[in-house]
Amino acid sequence: MKRFKEKTVVVTGADSRIGRATAIRFANEGANVILVGRSADTLTQITEGFPQDRTWIHSDNFLTIACDIGVQSQVQEMVKRVIDKFEKIDVLVNNAAQTTQGDNDGLSTEQKHPDVDDYLSETLYVCQTAMPYLIQSKGSIINVPSFAAGSSDQSAATYDAATLGITDLTRTLASAHSADGVRVNAVNPSVTQTDISNAIQSTDITDLQANSDESSDHSPLGRCAMPSDIAAVITFLASDDAAMITGTNLPVDGGVSTSNRQPPL
Repeated sequence: MKRFKEKTVVVTGADSRIGRATAIRFANEGANVILVGRSADTLTQITEGFPQDRTWIHSDNFLTIACDIGVQSQVQEMVKRVIDKFEKIDVLVNNAAQTTQGDNDGLSTEQKHPDVDDYLSETLYVCQTAMPYLIQSKGSIINVPSFAAGSSDQSAATYDAATLGITDLTRTLASAHSADGVRVNAVNPSVTQTDISNAIQSTDITDLQANSDESSDHSPLGRCAMPSDIAAVITFLASDDAAMITGTNLPVDGGVSTSNRQPPL
């Protein structure tokens, strides 16, 4: 079933693990997919995983755009290129914002706040730039807070603050544009299983595995989410199956958010 046949979907942060899985999932469901990220080479490699039989739309229904969403002129040019090629935007997946990773104890106040502020302002600006076209298509936005490495509450403080900000932003945009027919939701993933063989070279794989193992211990379902798990929820919220859902923040964490993480007495 091609739920997104003839739909145009923009995925920012498409060169991340979740972004890659999301782009491929939308492509498999028939969408025109625009992959936005920092690495043009990586984006091109991702498209090699797209389904080969594209006859249900046409032979040229994806676009890769290298873009720093922190630069407004680049965001404007990115949206222009999408409209020039596909003439509309039906779905925007905001997956590109980043939070500070590691222990916040070594960060000054000046270092902490700009990171969260940038995280929110970049997401807002992408939404605002695409909004006129989403209103035309009566489309939807899915915001995806990025995961900050570090399993303790202290090391994830910046991430928690940014996630709360994205939740508030999602509700605000949903309220402001519900009359326009635009739905706005957020997906909040917990630790996502790392594909060790394809891990980013600058990341400490030992730390990633430790975080993954600890998250599995805390998860009532007994495992971390896979990128494909997150992609499935994103595509659900973007589809007509979720036509009555807007302004929600949906945790995809194996039930971690239902637990206080304390061992029984």
